[in-house]
Amino acid sequence: MMQKKICVISGSRAEYGLLRWLMTDLREDPAFELQLIVTGMHLSPEFGLTYREIESDGFYIDRKLEMLVSSDSPTGISKSMGLGLIAFGEAFAQLQPDLVLVLGDRFEIFSATTAALVAALPVAHLHGGERTEGAFDEAIRHSITKMSHLHFVAAEEYRRRVIQLGEDPAHVFLSGGLGVDAIHRVKLLDRQSLELSLDFKFGSRNLLVTFHPETLNAGAARIQMVELLEALDATQDLQLLFTMPNADSGGRVLIEMVNDFVATHSNAKAFTSLGQVRYLSCLAQVDGVIGNSSSGLTEMPSFRKATINIGDRQRGRLKANSVIDCEPNRFAITSAIDIAYSAEFQAGLMLANNPYGDGGASRKILDVLKRVDLARVVKKSFHDL
Repeated sequence: MMQKKICVISGSRAEYGLLRWLMTDLREDPAFELQLIVTGMHLSPEFGLTYREIESDGFYIDRKLEMLVSSDSPTGISKSMGLGLIAFGEAFAQLQPDLVLVLGDRFEIFSATTAALVAALPVAHLHGGERTEGAFDEAIRHSITKMSHLHFVAAEEYRRRVIQLGEDPAHVFLSGGLGVDAIHRVKLLDRQSLELSLDFKFGSRNLLVTFHPETLNAGAARIQMVELLEALDATQDLQLLFTMPNADSGGRVLIEMVNDFVATHSNAKAFTSLGQVRYLSCLAQVDGVIGNSSSGLTEMPSFRKATINIGDRQRGRLKANSVIDCEPNRFAITSAIDIAYSAEFQAGLMLANNPYGDGGASRKILDVLKRVDLARVVKKSFHDL
């Protein structure tokens, strides 16, 4: 039986963290030939040259596609998408994959999927059907769904939404969240080892902070970050670990603000990229996460720790009862921190259930990819409800 050539695309550290174990399983299964294209932030010194982490995990990168320009303005992002479309078109012509596998909703993935569409390549889309109404990622995600042929979703509500978009129910599969899969498969660092690795000492109260721009709320990023940092500054006895924002429109000003805050606060330290092992180990060791990262909704509930979800970026996603929503102002954020540390809320965390499942997503995806006839999925019919 011929191997199926599966071309996986990754453009960011968070996305690779979700894809890593699926890539491992694809590489080790004789039914598949893994191809890997990295792009976007992975190749940027500003964002930590994280392609090196991928190589250190033992993966061969077939193509490194430069597409990020130095500007994070809307014009700059649009130019990056155009460069990506050109580069992916050329890469697919050279690699001739049987299937392109993409995850999520970022603009790099939109360019890759568009190039695959015009090349008549089957596309498998992971984590479709989700809602994030505070970012233009929402529209990108649903657009990728319409350009894709196989869909692997994290929850039943998301499965129904992909079908609502006109996709064939026979090609929409409930796999669960890949982040939960990773938690079960990564060997986490204990507190002492993590402190040594981070050169950071945990205290009696510790939070992990990640805040990205709300890309549909132009100009709000700086104002919202001021409010968050003021709230953190006013809260006593907190040790703070920051992970930097993504390459989104308006992201660079947030990076500057985090660096300025860390430079004047001995209780805080910032990291461009922690890598998957250290990141998940941090989730296990801190009391909670604060900001607006999807990880606070999709992964942190598995640790039964608090998530303080600020603003609208993640509005619409399924949430465990370990998630505290708050407005992006210092008073609401301070109040949310107080709630997270309250005895009543802490007691309730033991009952938290992660709506993104309990693991096994990678195996479910591989089982489908093995049996599906890829030659028969490219021509789609709109599924009417």
